[in-house]
Amino acid sequence: MLELYQFELSHFSEKVRLVLDYKGLAYRKIEVVPGMGQLDLFRISGQRQVPVLKDGNTIVADSTAIALYLDKTYPDRPIIPTNPQQKATCLLLEQWADNSIGAKGRPILLESLKSSNLRTSILPVGTPDLLRNLIGSIPREAIDVLGLGLGLTPDSIKAAKAEMHRSLESICLLLAQNSGAYLTGDTPTLADLTVAGLSLLLKIPDGPYLNIPNNLKGKGIPGFADNPDYDLFFTWRDKLYADFRKPHTPDRNNSGAAPTTPTTIAID
Repeated sequence: MLELYQFELSHFSEKVRLVLDYKGLAYRKIEVVPGMGQLDLFRISGQRQVPVLKDGNTIVADSTAIALYLDKTYPDRPIIPTNPQQKATCLLLEQWADNSIGAKGRPILLESLKSSNLRTSILPVGTPDLLRNLIGSIPREAIDVLGLGLGLTPDSIKAAKAEMHRSLESICLLLAQNSGAYLTGDTPTLADLTVAGLSLLLKIPDGPYLNIPNNLKGKGIPGFADNPDYDLFFTWRDKLYADFRKPHTPDRNNSGAAPTTPTTIAID
């Protein structure tokens, strides 16, 4: 069975989960707990970032590389159009979404993490209590210092928010032109699944899709999740989820559901 090394509230992991569910592929989620889990992930993939896909002896890192691998290896329900113009549009939109919605979502989320409750809520299930309490006790000032250390100044966060607004406005214009269907044609493509999955941090889907506290479902970042100008986008995204995203269930089975607790990474 396919194994996805992931973080439940990683928007790039969600991009891959949408691809897997759309293609109807069974997979096992393996939650990578900060610290030792990332060290094990480095041993298996040569880097510490999620998502990473394990398919037998094949290891694939990076959400785009995983999506392209899955489409080539499991060609049923393709996510890359065959029409040259649609294919080019799909790949351009996917790359654009990674670099705009995906990349700009991180600094916007970091600002939101000044809330200790949110910080502890988004940690993986099974995170040791000591680590959870330590993260929850970090003062707001330390988060500011951390952000500055990562180059996230108030000006850069302001710029990230402005770019995110432009991105959502652009997607809404595309959807309005396509009567709210899909971005590049009559069926979902990698572009649709990428844009939908990467919006996870802006507004968490209000449904049984993720193994997270119920109080987080349907919640999002103020100014984006509650902005009526983006109702078309989130309505479109939620319909895509309802049509193709499979629900989380406690036990691992062929529907692509996940265990309720993190699993130790097995190194072959």
